[in-house]
Amino acid sequence: MDQMSGVQSAQRTMYRPAIHRWVTFAKRGLKPVKRAAEIAHVARAQTCRLSPALRAPEFLLVPLPSTKVLGYCRSSASRTNNLTWVRVAALFLLIIPLILVSSCQRQIARANKPLKPPEQQTETRALLANSSPNLKLVIDSAIDQLGKTTGYDPSYQRIEYPNGDVPIETGVCSDVIVRAFRKAGVDLQTEVHEDMKEHFSAYPTRWGLSRPDANIDHRRVPNLMTYFTRKGKSLATTTGSEDFLPGDIVTWDLGGGYDHIGMVVNVWYKPTQHYLVVHNIGCCGTHMDDSLFAWKITGHYRYF
Repeated sequence: MDQMSGVQSAQRTMYRPAIHRWVTFAKRGLKPVKRAAEIAHVARAQTCRLSPALRAPEFLLVPLPSTKVLGYCRSSASRTNNLTWVRVAALFLLIIPLILVSSCQRQIARANKPLKPPEQQTETRALLANSSPNLKLVIDSAIDQLGKTTGYDPSYQRIEYPNGDVPIETGVCSDVIVRAFRKAGVDLQTEVHEDMKEHFSAYPTRWGLSRPDANIDHRRVPNLMTYFTRKGKSLATTTGSEDFLPGDIVTWDLGGGYDHIGMVVNVWYKPTQHYLVVHNIGCCGTHMDDSLFAWKITGHYRYF
């Protein structure tokens, strides 16, 4: 009996190699080293498959056409093309946020454009002694809009009549002039509307209107140009800076069918040796800059 037990023990030893040494794994008890390694490998594979986003850097760094991506460790030639397109899509999705961030930064940069040049580059000059008292009111009112009108909105809006206006925080280029003139007691909304009622055919018809509209007529640059000309306020459109004085109204052709209007103010710009202009062209609301000769001048008017 003892001999038989010894033979059976020997057979078990021959077919079952020596027991592996024991190690601690994940606080779940003792397991063989080989088995522990297998369990760790399976756990990593499951983690990778469940969280592919965690392996995005590895995914992007794997050279084409390898398919060892997103936790799939087995190569397969049949999946190469599909995974290539997946990789391209992932790269695209990573690039899009970068483009959006860059665009936002550019918009912020435009929004942060200075409202006027540095003070060391400018000089506020006194008006001529024989100037109209209203001239200073108009110029000061135009400059006072800096920092108040911070947006640009060319949409059609219904406003009151007379003395109607859109919110001070927004507007278009013509609103700078309309608001400034009202400080001197001149309501261009009323003036233009009444003149158009009597002489509608004298005004541009590019908008297809059959009658005056007090909500928008005075906010259109061509209508203001026509009104100033009809009132005998038009001057020659020269290229000499000495011909443009504080309080003058200037219109420009921006190209592409866009007209623009602004006011020359009594702030002298030392680098170019001429007066600055207050206007709203859409980049940052009403601001003051050196744009007198930035575009083709189409009109020059002196009302006061």
